[in-house]
Amino acid sequence: MSYFCGKKRANNAMRENAFIRQNLEKWSAMQDALLQAGNGDPDTLAQAYQVIVADLAYAQTHYPESRIATFLNDLALAYHVKLYRRHPSSWRRFVEYWKRDVPMALYDSRRDLLIALMVFLCGVAIGIISQVGDTGFARVILGDSYMEMTRQNIASGESMAVYDGGRPSDMFLYITLNNIGVALRCFAMGVLTLFGTGLMLLYNAVMLGSFTTFFAQQDLLWESTLAIWLHGTLEISAIVVSGAGGVALGTGWLFPGTYTRMEAFKRSAYRGLKVLSATIPMFVVAGFIEGFFTRHTEWPDALRASIIFLSALFVILYIIVYPRYVTQHAYATRSDSAL
Repeated sequence: MSYFCGKKRANNAMRENAFIRQNLEKWSAMQDALLQAGNGDPDTLAQAYQVIVADLAYAQTHYPESRIATFLNDLALAYHVKLYRRHPSSWRRFVEYWKRDVPMALYDSRRDLLIALMVFLCGVAIGIISQVGDTGFARVILGDSYMEMTRQNIASGESMAVYDGGRPSDMFLYITLNNIGVALRCFAMGVLTLFGTGLMLLYNAVMLGSFTTFFAQQDLLWESTLAIWLHGTLEISAIVVSGAGGVALGTGWLFPGTYTRMEAFKRSAYRGLKVLSATIPMFVVAGFIEGFFTRHTEWPDALRASIIFLSALFVILYIIVYPRYVTQHAYATRSDSAL
């Protein structure tokens, strides 16, 4: 066994040396270009930065404990600082952040996102099973006053009246700020590793599962689905993404690798914050929908279902599909530049 392990490490070292020899001249040129950048073309800097980030992603994937990963990370950081500080308020940088930086952070955190999703789905299943086994479970989770109000709304024939209270603009502001607060707490709890963030995800998921099952028990599953998921598609997805940011935050200091624990924590926190930032526009749009649209239960089912579909399509494309595309494109750019 030790023979095969040693042989595997030797092969890996050979591949790493080949990777370094193939790109060392390019990296040296990029270092020199960075020192001479001055007032250089920002597009050239951006292209070089994209190549370095792709090399860094490759190195972190295949040689995570190598010094070359540290070197590339430092070089990428230097380009990042140069590129971002040149035009700190430019519209282009703002677009590039959402077009490239956030998607690449999401792709790097894809395992964290999967973990957060699995934890959330487990919580939903717990909520469903608990409510099926005990019809009073939702009252324990959501509180007596809320469930009593919901029962009164159902009795009066307005099961979704909870979304029709107050001015739409006030609801929009309150809901958005409250949801962002939940996301921040979910992220911050990552300091306690998966246990902290996982508890936040489980609690919110159990509420969702029990509440949905409660409406199903009242023969209102379809109506509740159209109302809750009208805004909930973006809102719940954003909570899961914020959970992924929390998982990324916690795994940094828990598994520092070749870095010091503090350095690993800083790096994971930086990546987690990028992931977390992806939830802000999602919460804003979800709050707007909940404040202004969800109350209109008289709208045609097809219209509300279309909004849910478009929201789900956005989540799939921007959180899952587009990050993979951006990273693969960066790899292609790296390969072309190496030829």
